[in-house]
Amino acid sequence: MADYIIRATAAKGQIRAFAATTRDMVEKARAAHNTSPVATAALGRLMSAAAMMGIMMKGESDLLTIKIQGDGPIKGLTVTADAKGDVKGYVFHPSVMLPPNDKGKLDVGGALGVGVLSVIKDIGLKEPYIGQTILVTGEIAEDLTYYFATSEQTPSSVALGVLMNKENTVRQAGGFILQMMPGASESLIGRLEEKLGEITSITTLLDVGNTPEMILEYILGEFGLEINDKIPARFYCNCTKKRVEKALISVGKKEIQEMIQDGKPIDVNCHFCNQNYQFSVNELKEIFRKAVR
Repeated sequence: MADYIIRATAAKGQIRAFAATTRDMVEKARAAHNTSPVATAALGRLMSAAAMMGIMMKGESDLLTIKIQGDGPIKGLTVTADAKGDVKGYVFHPSVMLPPNDKGKLDVGGALGVGVLSVIKDIGLKEPYIGQTILVTGEIAEDLTYYFATSEQTPSSVALGVLMNKENTVRQAGGFILQMMPGASESLIGRLEEKLGEITSITTLLDVGNTPEMILEYILGEFGLEINDKIPARFYCNCTKKRVEKALISVGKKEIQEMIQDGKPIDVNCHFCNQNYQFSVNELKEIFRKAVR
């Protein structure tokens, strides 16, 4: 099943909902960055959330960035998503290994530690919107639930999960975000909380064959679920050698001159997809000429 996101409403617009299956996206990121299981789980959860939060934006060129910085061994994550379901991201220390937590699960909270979650929305204004909250648990879903409540004043329920195979490839990944709209009744909120309490984990639901539509139907069916959209999602990086060249020009003439004087080609790696770009000495000389114009 190819990755996709469902956008829906329920209870006559009192609830808006998003659900995603993201196994291929997370597996592609794992393979690109050679992440350990706990790093894969952390990156996969954040990418799944970013995919759903990205399509909440309205503009074609709007861009969402979510950064987590913590004092745990992974140190941090950065993920970006657009409004079309394209997502990319990386882990600061992708090879970190940790024992399971006290529930026998991958210890994402321990890997991230104490820190800060930042959500940056570039929606074409002079300055991007930046919302920042502390990491409540480091498990990411709870942290985003707290972010929505404090920074966007939107009561939300966020569930995210990544399930690994024994050979450390990704077996399942996905999540959902449910949000109460202004004016939602207390009785509706109470019943929804009861329904959410019946769910064991998002990856368990996906692993027994449930689709995002089926998961939303299970949670919201009694509230009059209306599915509005199905949007493809994928791991996609828009880096090219030309874009990397522009970044090199911005480094400065002195630094480029030093690279030329070394007399060796240089390798530049894209953080987001780990693609390697090599520039020969002659190419560096051409970049230097562009930099001095």
